[in-house]
Amino acid sequence: MKERKIKLPEVSDAKRFVSAASRCDFDIDVFYNSIIIDAKSLLGVLSMDLTRELTVKYGGENLQFENLLDSYTTA
Repeated sequence: MKERKIKLPEVSDAKRFVSAASRCDFDIDVFYNSIIIDAKSLLGVLSMDLTRELTVKYGGENLQFENLLDSYTTA
């Protein structure tokens, strides 16, 4: 299971993230505090506090998705 810390500062970033996640054939979850959201759910991701750092956990490989994560990764 891979884990990354990301920030999605704009709604357009969240839409791009969900679109990329939806093209993956493995589960991807987004965590914040005790909340877990399916990364392929636009409403779910938009319901999170996008001003906060989010944790993304996934168990597969998709180069396009991981490259997108690189652009949103925090320190």
